[in-house]
Order: sequence, then structure tokens, then C-alpha cells
Amino acid sequence: MNIAQWLANEWARQIGPALSSMTGEPYEAEAVAGGPATPPGGELRAARRLREAPEAEIRLAFSPEVWQACGSAILRAAGISDASEEETRGAFLEVVEQSLGQVSGELGRLLGREVSWEPIAEPQGDEGAMSWQAVELKGPSGAIGRVWMAAGTGFPWPASAAVQAQAPTGKADPDPPSPANGRRPMLELLMEVDLPVGVTFGRTQLKLKDAIKLTSGSIVELNRSIIEPVEVIVNNCVIARGEVVVIEGNYGVRIQEIVSREERLRTLF
Repeated sequence: MNIAQWLANEWARQIGPALSSMTGEPYEAEAVAGGPATPPGGELRAARRLREAPEAEIRLAFSPEVWQACGSAILRAAGISDASEEETRGAFLEVVEQSLGQVSGELGRLLGREVSWEPIAEPQGDEGAMSWQAVELKGPSGAIGRVWMAAGTGFPWPASAAVQAQAPTGKADPDPPSPANGRRPMLELLMEVDLPVGVTFGRTQLKLKDAIKLTSGSIVELNRSIIEPVEVIVNNCVIARGEVVVIEGNYGVRIQEIVSREERLRTLF
């Protein structure tokens, strides 16, 4: 099994449970064997590469049927029925990021070292030279559409990893064991995803002529007063607000408010 086949199979195994946990409805995906795998055109595109090996690139192409149907289902589950196209696309891509995080974890296990994805603003690799694999996505009402994944030639993929890689079926186990903590099995797959966490004290806008005048000692006024809570941001999404505290010489945040699910989805954009 080459890296492109393994990535398509592993992503197919992860995206179904990820969508199911966000929508409360059954989703599953399966890599398509045989037949033309190259996307026909007009798809939503995304590109990622490994931070630890920048020459290792992947491309993703989502048919309009897939990202529109899945994004709408995610927002409906959050109580948002009048979402814009941008919001629908963003909600779907957020779940894709979660599933890719799971894939990087499995890839790191095979390679024996931690790896993670980063977005590519301007992909450099020759897309035509990449090996494409198709993935069929199914929802509660049946087939939705296809996703295409391509992998470049720069992946660290030793023969030992190819031997260890077992071809997933693209479906979750039919009878997974019930977790002791009461979580849904599909949610358990997402619990080990690493997400960046940050704290925002405030924002402002500066003209370029003012920005280049900044020196040591300059003061930049933000749009938040000192008594207002700061925002806790996880993976570019505001999830909570709180007050700044100091713990053993380090900054921390005492959570005072958890942001509603609807507001979290809106802050993605």
C-alpha cells in the first residue's frame, strides 16, 4: 500500500465519525477502489503539508454536494438554519481539520515520530504528478458525493510503515465497546486531537504608516477595557471568556463563561 492509498483509507475512517459527532446523524466514508480517481473540476479545494516535512503535500477536493450537505447539517445541529455559503463551507472545513488531525496522529505512529499538518496558501507541487484517490461519503439518506485526495512524492514512507499499515475499511466497527465515561464511541475518536489554544486581550487596526512607526515603548490601544474578560481561542474559534490570573509566575485564564455552540460556529469566520 502506498502513502496515497493509506491516507485516503485513513481519512475515510476518520471523517465519518467526525461528522456524526457534530451532527448527531450517521455518516460513513469509504475509499473507492478502481475507476478514475481524478476530480472532474469545480470542487472546493484545500492543500496541507507536514510541518516536519514541508515537501510532503496533500490536496483535497470536495464535490459541492459533499461540503454543502455536510456543512448545512453541522449548522442545523447547532440551531443555525439561515447560514451563508461562507459559513456552511467554514463549518464543513472545521470538521475536515479535526479528521486530518486524527490522520496525522496515526501517520506519526507509523513513522515513529510526531507529525502535524499546516495549510498551504500557494501549493508548489505539480498536482498532475500526484496520485489521486477517491472517497465516497454517505449520510443518513444514502450517498452524498465524492471527495478526492492526492499525495505528493515527498512523504517519509519507509517500507516498514507500509508493512504496518493495515487497510481500514472506511467504516467504524459495527459493535464498538461502550466507553466507561458514557461518551459516544464516535466522539472518542476525536478526543486525542491536538488543537492550538490562545488568549486574545483585544484587537485594533493600524494604518501602515502608523505600524512602521512602532518602537520599543510604543503603546497600542486595544478595543477592550481592562475590566472586560479575555477570549480563549481554540483552533481559531472562541470557546470561552475569562479573567487573567498569574500562577507561579505564568499567565493563566480563569474561565468565567463558556460560549454557546451557535456563537462558537459564528466566530469561526
